Amino acid sequence: MRRLRLHGLWLLPAALVAMIGVSAILAPGAASPVSAPAQAADQVVVPPSADQPPPPPPSKTVAQVLQSGVVITVSLSSQKMHVFRDGVLWRSSPVSTGKKGKRTPTGVFAILQKKRYHRSNLYSNAPMPWMQRLTWSGIAIHAGRLPGYPASHGCIRLPAAFASDLFEITGPTTTAVIVTDEPLADGETALALAQRSDAVVPIAPALLQRERPALAAATPAPPAPRLPAARTIPAPPIAAAGQQTIQLAAALSPAEAAAQWETLAGQRPELKAMRMAVVPAVVNGKQYYRLRASAPDAHATCKALKRAGIACFPVS
Repeated sequence: MRRLRLHGLWLLPAALVAMIGVSAILAPGAASPVSAPAQAADQVVVPPSADQPPPPPPSKTVAQVLQSGVVITVSLSSQKMHVFRDGVLWRSSPVSTGKKGKRTPTGVFAILQKKRYHRSNLYSNAPMPWMQRLTWSGIAIHAGRLPGYPASHGCIRLPAAFASDLFEITGPTTTAVIVTDEPLADGETALALAQRSDAVVPIAPALLQRERPALAAATPAPPAPRLPAARTIPAPPIAAAGQQTIQLAAALSPAEAAAQWETLAGQRPELKAMRMAVVPAVVNGKQYYRLRASAPDAHATCKALKRAGIACFPVS
């Protein structure tokens, strides 16, 4: 009996300790090592504010496409197309645009759709090779007959070989098409028109949004091989804080670029105060030398040059 009572006396304190421990764990407001991190996490979660406006949709202007992309100018009065790739004249071609009553609309367009071989669903299933759609109402660039005057139902017809080559260099987010009534007899006049435009190219924002992460994830391209002629060209200056850079011309040799600089500086004395650089660039497999100049007020100088009829556009 004594042994049983002794065991009972020892068991009673142990049971009391166990009950106190359980009540402490279950007591409201008691600290818990499991719940503490969750509470801390709850404290740092900040719900998004409903008052913050969404970011504006991405967009591209004609000037941005001109610097890195393809800009196409079409003159209805001259019946001529000029194509610029990365700011340099690529090629030119005669066109045939909309006839009377089916006039080709003017404005700035993006490439909405491309098909190597397409048939019109408006005009008797007519063939439209190398079709590049500008509007969903039936206006497109494509290969077709060129009689020497406006003869289409509104589309922009091109020679077949030119249409095929143009098809290969355009894209839905990298191309701007300017259709104008202004006469554009040569590439210089067409380039000046493109440089004056501050219009936004009607590219679908969703396409540009998809383009951003793709560009961020892209593997950096290997450095371009050094060209022998580059030894004679001063390295392009690194723009200091407050410096602006403009591009004046593109030449086929460093000597031609230097000669263009001398001519321009003779015509416009303000250029002599700017820092000149000749930058080599390969465009569509062909070597060019871009004539650029830098100064704190280079953009203002560029505007004055364009008013005087000298081709120019801002770079940075």
